[in-house]
Amino acid sequence: MGYFEQALLAAVLIGAVSGLVGTLVVLRQRTFFAQALTHATFPGAVGAAILGVSIPLGAALASVIIVGVMTMIGRVKRQGNQVASGILLTAGFALGVLLQGLNPSLPVKVDSYLVGSILTVTERDVTLVAVVLVFAVLAIVFLGKQIMFSTFDVNGFRAAGYREWPIELLTLVLITATVVTAMPAVGAILAIALIAAPAAAARLVSRTTTQMFVIAPLLGALSGLAGVLFSRSLDVAAGPAIALTAAALFLLALLLRRLVRAGGGPGPADANRRSRTSLRLKS
Repeated sequence: MGYFEQALLAAVLIGAVSGLVGTLVVLRQRTFFAQALTHATFPGAVGAAILGVSIPLGAALASVIIVGVMTMIGRVKRQGNQVASGILLTAGFALGVLLQGLNPSLPVKVDSYLVGSILTVTERDVTLVAVVLVFAVLAIVFLGKQIMFSTFDVNGFRAAGYREWPIELLTLVLITATVVTAMPAVGAILAIALIAAPAAAARLVSRTTTQMFVIAPLLGALSGLAGVLFSRSLDVAAGPAIALTAAALFLLALLLRRLVRAGGGPGPADANRRSRTSLRLKS
C-alpha cells in the first residue's frame, strides 16, 4: 500500500471512530472536556518525542494524568468540570510549547503535533485506529442501552440500581483513545473538530439516537476522505482540510434542518427530542 492510500485509509478510520465517539461526547455534553483533552495531551506528545518513545503512548499517559487532575479539580467546592477543563486546556498547551522551546533540537517539528501530518502515518498508527474503532463499536453495541439510560436520565439510572462511574469511565476511555489516535492525522488543535462536528451534524438530521450512531461515523469518514483529497488537489495541509470539511458538513446539516422547518414539517431534531422524552417516561 502506498503512502497516499494509507493516508486515505487512516483518514476514513479516524473519521469513523471520531464520529462514533463524538456522538457520546455531544449527547453527554463532554465537548469542552474533549477540547481540553486534545490540547492537554500536547505536552505528552512532545515529551515522548524528547525521550524517543512512542508519541501515542506519551499522549495516552498524559491523558491519564490529565483526567485525574480534572477529576480532583472538579470536586473542589465551588468549582466544577468546566473550570477544570479550562485550566487544563491552557496549562497543558502552554506546557507543551515550553517543552518544545526548551528542546530546539527536537527532530520532529511542533507543527506536526498541532495540525497533524496524515501523510506520515505508519501502519502501526492505522492498526491502532482500527483497534479503537472495533472497541468503540463493541462498546456501543453491547452497552448502548445502559449508556443512553445514563445519558438521558441519570437519576433514573441510579434509582434502577446501576452505578454511574463504570459508564463514565468507559466514556472517558473512549474519548481519550480517540483523541490519541486522531493526533497524528489532524493534530492536537484540530482533533476536536473531527470529534464534535460530524456528531453535531448527525444530531440535526437524525430522528433517533440510533440513527445518530450510524450517521455520525459516516459523516466523519466522509470528512476524512474528502479532506485528504482536497488537501492533495489544493496542495494544503490535510489536517485543516479535514477539519474544514467536517465543519462544512455541519453547516450543510444546519441548512437542511432549517429548510425542513421552513417547509412546515417537524425536523429530525424534534423527533430526536421526543424520543429522549419517551425514554425518560419509560424509565
